[in-house]
Amino acid sequence: MRIAHSSRSLVSAANSHSHRTVSLLSLSLSRPSTTTQTLTRAPPSAPTTMASESDNLSTLPAANGNVVEDEKFGFRRPEMFTENLAGTVGAYDRHVFLCYKSPVAWPSKVEGSESDPLPKLLSSAVKARKNDIALKTNVTVYEGSEGTEFSDGDVLIFPEMIKYRGLKESDVDSFVEDVLVNGKPWASGVQEVFTGSHVFVCAHGSRDRRCGVCGPVLIEKLKEEIESRGLKNQVFVNACSHIGGHKYAGNVIIYSPAPDGKITGHWYGYVTPDDVPALLDQHIEKGEIITHLWRGQMGAAAEEGGKDDEHKLPNGGVKKNKKKKHEENGSQSKKEEVSGCCQGVNGFSCCKDGSLDQNGVIEKNLNETGAHEKEQGKLSSWMGSWEQSDVLTAVAVVGAVATVAVAYSFYRRSG
Repeated sequence: MRIAHSSRSLVSAANSHSHRTVSLLSLSLSRPSTTTQTLTRAPPSAPTTMASESDNLSTLPAANGNVVEDEKFGFRRPEMFTENLAGTVGAYDRHVFLCYKSPVAWPSKVEGSESDPLPKLLSSAVKARKNDIALKTNVTVYEGSEGTEFSDGDVLIFPEMIKYRGLKESDVDSFVEDVLVNGKPWASGVQEVFTGSHVFVCAHGSRDRRCGVCGPVLIEKLKEEIESRGLKNQVFVNACSHIGGHKYAGNVIIYSPAPDGKITGHWYGYVTPDDVPALLDQHIEKGEIITHLWRGQMGAAAEEGGKDDEHKLPNGGVKKNKKKKHEENGSQSKKEEVSGCCQGVNGFSCCKDGSLDQNGVIEKNLNETGAHEKEQGKLSSWMGSWEQSDVLTAVAVVGAVATVAVAYSFYRRSG
């Protein structure tokens, strides 16, 4: 009995142990391990083109902790690197930045908000006086960064590299009149000169979610890289309001001196954290353009209309506007049509544009006819003028000759 009982006890114990084992195994399976999670979230083994042009995007913080939102609005969104960026910046000659609050406080259209009168007044005044301002001027709001001592109302002006502090609503008109229209120091403020390279990153999340997601990450990365390179007192980073081109976020503008000392303003799009070292080492330090991210640049034209006719390329060359080139070619073609186009009878021409050639032939014939008639008119006028002025003299001479001849004839007869 004891043996049987012992056997039953052993079996029960084994069954109990087995039950606990199964329970533990079930509990283990019901809680995925950290290794399993890591493998699930790991990126594909085959690298993509986007990953090669950006940082390890899987390590970037998701927007508000939401991976889906980050993939829709952040650096991993499908539209990244899908468009050619060159030429996506409108022509302008000067950029005015107004320090005002922070991106969190900016409404969707901060330059037109009734609740934010200072940005609205400045933007409206510049638009109202645009015909009086020699340089086409952009107005953008920026956030004063820590350590720069900027506060609301401070104004930065590029490429002049001048600064005014404490612009107030009541002073906007006089500021625009003195500084932007007349190009002289502001009578109500003290003009300061600033130096260094200035990086503006669009972080206007209330205007477009993409800028709100990408901008802060880029600003943080820029500050880290600037700190590690010891450039804190040479390169300054600020968040700015909408600059155009939400779909190209991250959007970055860099104002810095070129090797010749001239202040340049270059715009970049599709910028990711992995591109930040290149912005600092290649663009700011060496003055070299990152071509695949380049959108355009600030540039004052030498003459009116020059901004539309010329576009500076990243390699320093000049690209003529296609329209101007076409007009130049057209002028040359017209010259060739007049001098060397093979023209046949009845208006037939072997030139590429027969209608233009026929018109040219007709115009040429009309011009030749007009010139011939003009010459005839000149001749008739000359003849008429000769008859009027010299006819009496001619008659007198002829009469004198006739008189001498008659007298000589009588003299011969009398002799």
